[in-house]
Amino acid sequence: MKLSDNLTLAEAIKSNTAIRKGIDNTPTPEHLHNMEMVALNIFEPIRDNFMTPLYVSSMYRSEALNKAVKGSKTSQHCKGQAIDIDADIYGGCTNKEIFEFVRDNLDFDQLINEYNYSWVHISYKVHGNRKQVIEVK
Repeated sequence: MKLSDNLTLAEAIKSNTAIRKGIDNTPTPEHLHNMEMVALNIFEPIRDNFMTPLYVSSMYRSEALNKAVKGSKTSQHCKGQAIDIDADIYGGCTNKEIFEFVRDNLDFDQLINEYNYSWVHISYKVHGNRKQVIEVK
């Protein structure tokens, strides 16, 4: 199943931790809808702008998986509203370029530069995006 032209559900729910620990990481229909909105409004515009494949290091996390990876208790990953992208894997653009493109061009809820652009966290809600820009050092 595809969430958008260039993002599959398999990519969006894949987690080595879930596989290793036998954690079910299947989204609910509501979470799946949120994931499709992130794919269409965040992932695809980034991919279209840079015209390069993007590596999704984390998207959906079930509550059990989020606990296993010690994620925030309020993580938007658990709602299917967040995506972590690491462009350094394929090298078509940089994480900093993605961060700046999203900040300057897209509607988003939170945009986080994680540890000097080690990856970029972007969340999106259908309504009420806050456009928060955060840097985690």
